[in-house]
Amino acid sequence: MLTDTRVRSKASIKVHRFGFLKTWDTAIIVAVILSVLVASLVVDGFASPRNAGFMLIDMIPILLLALPMTLIVLTGEIDLSVASIVGFISCVFGFLWNAGLPMEVIIPLCLVVGAVSGAVNGFLVAVVGLPSLAVTIGTLALYRGLAFVILGDQAVTSFPRAITTGLQAKIGTTGIPVWILPVLLLAIVFGVVLHFTGFGRSLFAIGYNEDAARFAGITVAKTKFWLFLVSGVVAAIVGIWWTLRYGSARGDNANGLELSVIAAVLLGGVSIFGGKGNLPGVIAGVALLAILRNALQLASVPEDTLSMLTGGLLIVAVIAPNAITWAQKIRKKVLTTY
Repeated sequence: MLTDTRVRSKASIKVHRFGFLKTWDTAIIVAVILSVLVASLVVDGFASPRNAGFMLIDMIPILLLALPMTLIVLTGEIDLSVASIVGFISCVFGFLWNAGLPMEVIIPLCLVVGAVSGAVNGFLVAVVGLPSLAVTIGTLALYRGLAFVILGDQAVTSFPRAITTGLQAKIGTTGIPVWILPVLLLAIVFGVVLHFTGFGRSLFAIGYNEDAARFAGITVAKTKFWLFLVSGVVAAIVGIWWTLRYGSARGDNANGLELSVIAAVLLGGVSIFGGKGNLPGVIAGVALLAILRNALQLASVPEDTLSMLTGGLLIVAVIAPNAITWAQKIRKKVLTTY
């Protein structure tokens, strides 16, 4: 009997000590490392500084949009309109530029339009009480439609070359884009707010049990409203960046980008039901998605296949964490029994 107790204790200690190796977040980080190693060995040109720079630049819009999306999904909500806001802001930017306004006026105006766009989502979800899935599907179509109303099927491309090329500047010969640094700084700010402040803890509480959070004194409606507003502002930043990086304001800019953003967030371990997840895991999810797409593009894989990959990873991101949690519960029950 004493021997059985010691065996059980040792098994429990071993499970506790190495339990962190079995989390979904850690699995994603390991997958990122393995993907880099395999792609570097198998795909020609993947490990070059030039390609690394392009891959990091391509990560910027997804990473930016994933920051507020993480907070929104943690509360049990979702914002499917972010890519449409990006395209809408791009067209507003192009329209104002054609009207002769200077950049120092256009950029603040675009941020205001983005804030209003996000506030509309926030009002309908938080104040009116409509489901965010239905609301943001509607505004997805609304903002994309407004983008085409502003510019139609035309494109504005007369932006200063100095600005458009400056957005692709690299740090020396490293291939690392300069603009990834402020994006990472913003990610740190979001991480600190989420994991080290009372406001961040309230988001987990809302996602875990909204009624209990309300009884605990958390202003659920106000919190959700501000999250959607911030999401609109960040989408406006991406819209400005997208327009100047590609040197083109078009109504179809960033079309379908919301799928990649949501896939990265869920792939990073954030529960679609809310209340569970962390920002480092999301950043790893963004990186994994970018690495796989970049490697497959270099291998001349068709764009349709890349879209299928994103959809497949989205399904895996929803199913796998729940399956792992279920398996861990079964294993714990078995260890407790025997």
